[in-house]
Amino acid sequence: MPSLISHLKKVAEQKPQATYYNVDMLKYQVSTNGLQSAPLNLAVSWRCEPTSTDLRIDYKYNGEAMSTPMALNNVQFLIPIDGGVSKLQAVLPPAVWNAEQQRILWKIPDISKKSENGGVGSLLARFQLTEGPSKPAPLAVQFTSEGSNLSGCDIELAGPGYRFSLVKKRFAAGQFLYILK
Repeated sequence: MPSLISHLKKVAEQKPQATYYNVDMLKYQVSTNGLQSAPLNLAVSWRCEPTSTDLRIDYKYNGEAMSTPMALNNVQFLIPIDGGVSKLQAVLPPAVWNAEQQRILWKIPDISKKSENGGVGSLLARFQLTEGPSKPAPLAVQFTSEGSNLSGCDIELAGPGYRFSLVKKRFAAGQFLYILK
């Protein structure tokens, strides 16, 4: 308790106008045990020819990986494409191509069971190349989720005299890396 009181005094001095203060009580990192523990299952397919590359990313929302199924927010799929991309065609859904960095980015606001097709979908792109074939590259996927966690861990106060006014649960993906041919 002395450490908590000291911390709260410092925060109060820095922000005297605040009506409450957030204090991180517990942070932890979870290692997953295969597809059943990942909130977003992925499969990546590459077809690399000398003059073109076809890329397909299939994704499936997995609410069972969470203590309480919640939407995945601000989902981003980022993947570099080499081979001298000269033209991008047949991109579904629309994506952003960064010619300077030679990578494609799909952004999906939310994925959940309530999403179209129950959170199952595909990202497709065809690239015309001048220096092909491309080499399959790692896919980076990032997202956040509020109101749940992946471990099922919860917190409660064991002693009297104190109370939580708010407990927030949140998780964020670092990177899921997948390379499949």
